[in-house]
Amino acid sequence: MGDQIQFIVEKLNQEPFRKNYNLISFDSLESLQLLQLLSDVLGEIDPKHAVDIREDLPEQTAKRMLNLLGILKYKPPGTVSDLSAFRQGLVTGSKTVIHPVLHWLLQRTSELRTRAYLARFLVKLEVPAEFLQDDTVADFNKQYEELMEAFKNLHKEHEQLKISGLSTAEIRRDISAMEEEKDQLAKRVERLKKRVETVQNHQRMLEIARQLRLEKEREESLAQQKQEQKSQLFHVEQKLQRAQVQLKEMQHMVADSKPDSLMKKLEEEMNFNSYLVTEKTPREMESKKTSVYFLQKVVAEPAMTQADLTALESERDEVNAEINQLIEKRMIKYEPTDSKFSMYRQQASIISRKKEAKAEELQAAKEEMSSLERQMEQKSSQAHELEGSEVLTEDEFKQYVSKLRSKNTFYKKKRLEIAEITAEFGILQRTEELLRQRHEAIQQQLQATEEKKGISGYSYTQEELERVSAVKSEMDEVKGQTLDNMSEMVKKLNAMVAEKKASLAPVIKELRQLRQNCQELIQERDEKKIQYDSCAAGLETNCSALEQEVKGLLEECAQEESNYHYINCMKRSLEIQLQRAKEEMKAYMSPDPQERRRAVREQYTRIILEQENLGKKLREKQKVVRESHGPNMKQMKMWQDFEQLMECKRECFLKQQNQAAIGQIIQEGGKDRLCLSDNVPWLEAVGRLHWGEPARKSVFYEARNGMHLLGDQRETNPSSGSQKTHACDLILYNCDPPGLALLSLLSLPRQCGSRSRAAVSLAPTLLLILSLHS
Repeated sequence: MGDQIQFIVEKLNQEPFRKNYNLISFDSLESLQLLQLLSDVLGEIDPKHAVDIREDLPEQTAKRMLNLLGILKYKPPGTVSDLSAFRQGLVTGSKTVIHPVLHWLLQRTSELRTRAYLARFLVKLEVPAEFLQDDTVADFNKQYEELMEAFKNLHKEHEQLKISGLSTAEIRRDISAMEEEKDQLAKRVERLKKRVETVQNHQRMLEIARQLRLEKEREESLAQQKQEQKSQLFHVEQKLQRAQVQLKEMQHMVADSKPDSLMKKLEEEMNFNSYLVTEKTPREMESKKTSVYFLQKVVAEPAMTQADLTALESERDEVNAEINQLIEKRMIKYEPTDSKFSMYRQQASIISRKKEAKAEELQAAKEEMSSLERQMEQKSSQAHELEGSEVLTEDEFKQYVSKLRSKNTFYKKKRLEIAEITAEFGILQRTEELLRQRHEAIQQQLQATEEKKGISGYSYTQEELERVSAVKSEMDEVKGQTLDNMSEMVKKLNAMVAEKKASLAPVIKELRQLRQNCQELIQERDEKKIQYDSCAAGLETNCSALEQEVKGLLEECAQEESNYHYINCMKRSLEIQLQRAKEEMKAYMSPDPQERRRAVREQYTRIILEQENLGKKLREKQKVVRESHGPNMKQMKMWQDFEQLMECKRECFLKQQNQAAIGQIIQEGGKDRLCLSDNVPWLEAVGRLHWGEPARKSVFYEARNGMHLLGDQRETNPSSGSQKTHACDLILYNCDPPGLALLSLLSLPRQCGSRSRAAVSLAPTLLLILSLHS
């Protein structure tokens, strides 16, 4: 929840809201302010809802917001039963309702703005059926639906163009980059022209280079066309092979089968195809359409949380359980008396399921067969590419085997011939070797003879001269042919150059004129560009100034509108106060006493009197409390002293537990003491003691082991002879040991003097519970 509020505050502090909230100030907003904030956010999404909620009734405001949230497809959290609570919270401005709505709206503001814009044109107006009976209304409604569809298509095209199109800034950057590139290319061309102008016949060389470039481009296009033709030829060959394979299969089927079997196969195939077309395919199409409809519905819904999914799953389980219960009830209710119908129905359902399963199996088998045929064609085409021949059938393979046998016979025959030629080659090689040996012997004899005659090396020199002369004659023939070819090539090139010059002369003249025109156009373009840039800069400056002015005027308008609303509210408030004052004056001046009692002045007068009487009573009570404060404090101090005295007596009792001789009256020092003995198991006494006997000054009543229960004193004033007395009633009730004795002391002070030595001033009633152990 804290992250949600923080996200809302961050979004509200940004453009276009600029609320300057923090977590504390946002959390402290009242219900009316929250509703106004929600209305502002909805107004940012749809400008029609940018209104002041103080001018509308709460019901109208809630209705308007609920309609817009329904158009925006907001889904309130919780179940359907919580919708009434959501509407009530929206009317009252509850934080638990408005905070999630603000969080959902601020998460997807741009998307919701588009949805609200489209809702203005795509929310269909529901026309009652009885009005559609009129032809004119029906035509208008149809035209309205057609226009709505046209708007949908146009909006889709618009969005696609926005996505695919380039922005103005990008286009300007591209144009500037292209212009820079163009300038660089022009500079490079100028530099190359300057470098080429120094070379002789540069125009001719440029023309030849241009022709070479054109020929290369033509060669590339021809190569591409050749590749395309090859690919087309390959596809056509594959198609031809498939057709040939199908033709052969059909020929085999016709040769192997009879007309009856062919008709039977065709009938089976026709029945299967009719079943697919009439039953299976429509059912599948219907299921696909249903699934597509539900998927589109899911896509159109807003994003769902895990809680929504859990609720839907639970609802689905409940619906499925209810459906199963209804099916069982229906089966029990409509169970036929004759079991044959149910048996036939079950058999029919089983047969239909089997039929569907077999049809699916057949369809899968056909798909598998088609895939296998495609694989076979691919394999055959691969084999054709690798081996250059197609895959052989059985008859072709038999023919191939017979050919192979004949070739094997031919191969054996040629192998015998090769063996004979190899043997003859060995004989000839031996003959050559013998002849080479004889030649070497003759050469040695010839050298010896030349040395004898004094002309050694003559035969070798003669052979070298003959060989060189032969080589020279061959080279001269080749050179003559080369020179002839070169002269013919030069003639042809000169003729071609002359033709090209003649054909290019008018083109060159046109090119020169076009160059001049191009230069003029470039200059004109540069001038226009400068004008355009200056005009665009001026327009941008004016536009920015106008935008600032419009922005200031809009802010001023918003401020004036806010002042107007504030003044209007103050006016209404003053009018209400004036009306109330008039009514008050009318009631106050009325002669009717009942009417005068209704006046606010009379009511406030009565209230003031009541409050004054109440204040007087409270002041008197305060005075009494102040007067009794001192005695009460003294009495509290006496009670504390009495408590200490009783604590001391308890300690003394604990010390004297083991003492004996209890139950006697002892007189000493002018005091009477009553002691209760241990041999009396039950104590039951009632005594009434009156203080006023001059002989006694104090009486002490002791329980067992010498515990003092009560001590009171009486004293006589010698000067005046007055006595200070206390009356005390002592009642002891016996209980079974170990039991409880209830001591009730009633003490009423009669006369108190300054020299009274009374230890305590007893309250009207004191109950003490003492534990007496046997």
